[in-house]
Amino acid sequence: MRRILFVSNGHGEAAIVARIAAELEALAPQPLGLDHFPLVGMGAGGPAALIGPRRAMPSGGLVAMGNVGAIARNLRAGFAALLARQLAFLLSLRARYDVVLAVGDAYVLALSLLVRARTIFVGTAKSVYVAPYGPFERVLLRRAARTFVRDEPTAARLRAQGVDALAPGNVIVDLVGPAESLGPPRSWLGILPGSREEAYVDGLHLARVVRALGGLQTGVRAALSVAPTLEPGRFAQLLAADGWDVAGGSGERPFTAAAPNATIVAWSGGLGALLGASALVLGQAGTANEQAAALGIPVIALGGADGGREDWYRMRQRRLLGEALAIVPRDPPRAAAELLALLGDPVRLERMRLAGPERMGPPGGAAAIAQAALGSS
Repeated sequence: MRRILFVSNGHGEAAIVARIAAELEALAPQPLGLDHFPLVGMGAGGPAALIGPRRAMPSGGLVAMGNVGAIARNLRAGFAALLARQLAFLLSLRARYDVVLAVGDAYVLALSLLVRARTIFVGTAKSVYVAPYGPFERVLLRRAARTFVRDEPTAARLRAQGVDALAPGNVIVDLVGPAESLGPPRSWLGILPGSREEAYVDGLHLARVVRALGGLQTGVRAALSVAPTLEPGRFAQLLAADGWDVAGGSGERPFTAAAPNATIVAWSGGLGALLGASALVLGQAGTANEQAAALGIPVIALGGADGGREDWYRMRQRRLLGEALAIVPRDPPRAAAELLALLGDPVRLERMRLAGPERMGPPGGAAAIAQAALGSS
């Protein structure tokens, strides 16, 4: 049996692992042994079996670009001891796998190389739109048997620098599955709070913007995406405490929250259904914001409260998505006013719709990476 190991370092990366693993199972002529070692978080569902020491860290994996505060929080939570266990575990895996797929950044590639198997790098974090791969990172990338990156401009820059990089399609675009029935196209305002612990607080802030928008126009309908890692009941409790009239939401059940001229419906189904019905999205997410942009849906994000990590992350995402993403003030009345102005500006909305697919690129990356892992390309 051909054995393949995935190593990832992020929540979105774990979803990408599941997507590539599904392609592998569909393409392989014989059964595969698929394992997934998530360095960040607890992993996600999918065909690959979860293995190795893992633990949720306070940063949720956001430690790039000199984010000293996030690194300090992780260290206080026991990251050093966890890293030692993870390194030892990877060393113990030598000679057990035919292929290793490192999904994330150069850090996950460096650790994956410890297994000493044919290693394929799936770069999800870096892009010339945000920050190109640096000299040390390129040294690591040259050690990979194959390198796949998220967009062709990044691949072209790497090839000019001596790294044989490919961008056959963006796996993030592949993540949107078949849509369930949520409503007609462009009939909802989508809310994407993310999948980490801070999604509860972010979801509450986004709901306040929806309520403020209801004070400016009637009939605001929003669908709140509740990721599999989150609990609908916690969102329901927060909204009820904030003055919303909440129906349902106990345990894992969905809920509806009502305020004057505004309604929020919790959605725990496939993200594709929510995005397919959204005219635009209010999003504090990472991967989900990018999926929305890839589908040509304008994305609105809230700026940070204090110019800290959140502003850093949103500005990074703004450089990545270009005009597909607009950042508005965190204050709900001001955010709602800017959102209403955007809804009344069809020219800008069309620019945003066109910018997202251009920046994100086409689908098809998962199949190409799976073929490379099977040795067929």
